[in-house]
Amino acid sequence: MSLPAPEIFTSLVSRVFRIEDVTAGDQEYLYRFRGQLFVDSLQAHRDLSEWLQPYGLTPLFRKDRDGRQVIFLVRSLPAPQKSNAGLNVVLFVLTLASVMWVGSQFTDPALLPPDASLWEAFWIALLNSGLPFAASLLGILLAHEFGHYLAARFHNTNATLPYFIPMPVTILGTLGAVIVWKELPRNKRVLFDVGVAGPLAGLVVAVPVLLYGLSISKLGTVEPAPGGFIEGNSILYLLAKFIVFGRFLPEPASYEGLSPVLYWLRYFFTGTPAPYGGVDVFISPVALAGWAGILVTALNLLPVGQLDGGHILYTLFGHKLRYAFPVVLLFMGMMGLFWSGWWLWVVLLFLFGRRSAEPLDQITELDPPRRALAWGMVFLFFLVFTPVPMVPLG
Repeated sequence: MSLPAPEIFTSLVSRVFRIEDVTAGDQEYLYRFRGQLFVDSLQAHRDLSEWLQPYGLTPLFRKDRDGRQVIFLVRSLPAPQKSNAGLNVVLFVLTLASVMWVGSQFTDPALLPPDASLWEAFWIALLNSGLPFAASLLGILLAHEFGHYLAARFHNTNATLPYFIPMPVTILGTLGAVIVWKELPRNKRVLFDVGVAGPLAGLVVAVPVLLYGLSISKLGTVEPAPGGFIEGNSILYLLAKFIVFGRFLPEPASYEGLSPVLYWLRYFFTGTPAPYGGVDVFISPVALAGWAGILVTALNLLPVGQLDGGHILYTLFGHKLRYAFPVVLLFMGMMGLFWSGWWLWVVLLFLFGRRSAEPLDQITELDPPRRALAWGMVFLFFLVFTPVPMVPLG
């Protein structure tokens, strides 16, 4: 498509922007305008996008290192192709089967009739623990992902339906689910709304699931169990157990001469020593799903890259967020001394987590209510973060 004379675009931009200089670009952009908006940035981007649409161009609102406002005109990306929902359905069904299979392994052997055949035992285990575990966990994950999806639809931003990831060899039977942006968010407010909707929607389901699951769980004595583990504590999980049982669990047999505060600080961040002889809750499959939902929320709120926490913190700090990346990796590497799974996360984030989402309009900032909620999500991260997700018992 041949473009008209550059004066046309200068005329359009000048309707919302006081132009100081214009530069013809190369492959990255066609024209760069530096200056200052004299109308609201949100409305300016909306209007300029509409005016440029017939020419197949998109405006990018940016700030340079000196804080001056910049508008780039770039060629518009092709319209997003329609997704095939059949793949989403197939992956969900496979994930449902995978999670039910894993959940069936949590069945109390005492519930199985001694004369039951292998086939009968399988169906009893599947219905007794596999189905409740799968319904609870997938309910949390569905709420999380559809929180993202519906927020994107609310802002007329194209995104895929959730892609679930079956993984029957893991303790949960799944690696979670993702939605994929099919176009860039218009501004930081859209990025924030989509990013924050997932964790909030997931927790709305996870917390009641956890409390109910704990209410049908039992207390018992912690004994060595090769291959076994105790689920790690977040502040939220610790408080949930206190609400249900009136005790901070696991309750050790002895504080080993330490004050309870020092003992808990050490245990919370290191998972040591394993509380053999103490009292803990032996969680039901439903409670395990609720605990996993909180853990998944914490992992998604890590302040890096394409994770929800990365989106939220980017809307607060912009490109300054890149300085947090090595700090997060260093912290997780240190936590790997107490739970080796963090080292895998360090590798994954190093390979895939360095790049943040960049909205078309980076000049429009969060409004006060969104900014307050963003800081609330930072506080929430500290409530749900689990330093040692699994404490081995063998």
